[in-house]
Amino acid sequence: MAPADLAGPGPRARAEQVNIDREDDIVTARNRARFMAEDLGFSKTDQIKIATAVSELARNIFKYAGRGLIALEPQSPPRPGIKIVACDQGGGIPNLDEIMGGGYRSKTGLGLGILGCKRLMDEFNIETGPGKGTKITLFKLKT
Repeated sequence: MAPADLAGPGPRARAEQVNIDREDDIVTARNRARFMAEDLGFSKTDQIKIATAVSELARNIFKYAGRGLIALEPQSPPRPGIKIVACDQGGGIPNLDEIMGGGYRSKTGLGLGILGCKRLMDEFNIETGPGKGTKITLFKLKT
């Protein structure tokens, strides 16, 4: 890969945030993530992974917390990529260990969920607790 291919954010890529208040906002967040990934020069496969992870997180915010936000942040070298932060002020995730261990199955969910998001990205961090809400930080390195 040529050095120019690993350059910083494209000319149009700027940090942005999508408030998740309505179901339509899930689609907006997904599309903005895909467009930013495209601007940053991610492969088509990685664009889809990024958009899918954002869609899952936005859906969880809407479904379980009612409202929150998705922040998309282009990252420059030496670690070019995209950082995604999803946060809400919901009730937290009480069964996080079970979810992350792969032993939890939602009765209504058909998506990838939090564990799927972790598998799609290069880095994953979650902070959650009762009355504290949830903050999930993802990172995808542009290779």
